[in-house]
Amino acid sequence: MKKRNLALLFCLVFLLLQVSFVHAFTTFKSSHSTYDELKIFTEVLDIIQKNYVEKPKPKELIYGAIKGMLNSLDPHSSFLTPDEFKELQIETKGEFGGVGIEITLKDGWLTVVSPIEDTPAYKAGIKAGDRIVKIDGKFTRDMSLNEAVKMIRGPKGTKVTLSIWRKGFKEPKDFVITRSIITIKSVKVKTLEPGYGYVRITSFQENTTSELQKALSNLERQNKPLKGIILDLRNNPGGLLDQAVKVADVFLNKGLIVYIKGRKESARMDFYAHPNKHPHPYPIVTLVNEGTASAAEIVAGALQDHHRSLLIGETTFGKGSVQTIIPLEDGSALRLTTALYYTPSGRCIQATGIEPDLVLSDGQVSNSKVSHPFLREKDLERHLKGIEKRRRGESKPEPKDVLVNVGLQILKKWDVLTHLRYN
Repeated sequence: MKKRNLALLFCLVFLLLQVSFVHAFTTFKSSHSTYDELKIFTEVLDIIQKNYVEKPKPKELIYGAIKGMLNSLDPHSSFLTPDEFKELQIETKGEFGGVGIEITLKDGWLTVVSPIEDTPAYKAGIKAGDRIVKIDGKFTRDMSLNEAVKMIRGPKGTKVTLSIWRKGFKEPKDFVITRSIITIKSVKVKTLEPGYGYVRITSFQENTTSELQKALSNLERQNKPLKGIILDLRNNPGGLLDQAVKVADVFLNKGLIVYIKGRKESARMDFYAHPNKHPHPYPIVTLVNEGTASAAEIVAGALQDHHRSLLIGETTFGKGSVQTIIPLEDGSALRLTTALYYTPSGRCIQATGIEPDLVLSDGQVSNSKVSHPFLREKDLERHLKGIEKRRRGESKPEPKDVLVNVGLQILKKWDVLTHLRYN
């Protein structure tokens, strides 16, 4: 018996050693491959330093190499110099000097995702989908987003010329825009008619949730009872993830809001709603379009999955990736895509977007898909492909706004419509 046990023990140890050897060899092979590639990098760096026509600055070479490495991954990963990192920190606080546009890269060209409402760019007529071919006469072809942002932003009162090409233009048109301090008021509110309110969220900044809570309190005080609201997320380019979660939490009392998954299962994070001290039980109609992106899609997806809101408009942008800001020792930082986010029902938003319950295109309401000529995440070079899990069956606000009018009529017939929809 002892000999048999010893033999079994020997076999077990042998198998464990085999597994350990295979793991160690795989790790060594992977690191060795990386080391070989680094040898090429250092060789090129040495050649440039010795032979380039002018003496290069080592820091600029290293920064350039890092930028190229991050730019090769996906449209949203990037390297931030110390100055750019400071600008990003200022932007999330909701105030910076510039013209007020959200931009991305498509086919190597700077393209407008959406202008921020009531900013110089918005007032000048810049539109979602516009291609910026020049900034102050400099061609933007293959220009990085960080470089473009640095050129577009500047002190209040100074001017910047954006050469714009859009569908229907025979040639690019120059828009001379005077920069201003872009103070983003992320929540706007009004009463449409007694009992019905309108709330627009333009972006998700540090104070968005507190602004929303104040806006709802004002609406509820002015309208007794408040029978329903229209939540407008059109042309909302996103912003801070934690604010998107908190905004959804305002309207939900329980359940999953969003979860994020990266390469490692251990990195999964789940965000849940909590019971509200001051509930907002009235019906909600949420407006979305091709400019509804990122954090705004989290809110729209959560409200739709929990049957808390009816979504109308057009399929959203489809940016379902999470960027983590990783500070570095010299004051620079990495903006690295580390995960994808998913709605409560498991839909991956990346490259597919959120499909509204009612599609409104050119004034026509439909519950089927339509083809969109607009820029979306899936149109960007090197965009990450999402894993889709589909559901089943599923400008300034003015009264003349088609979607607002449709939303208002839906709210007025809410009880009848929801009975037909869910029964």
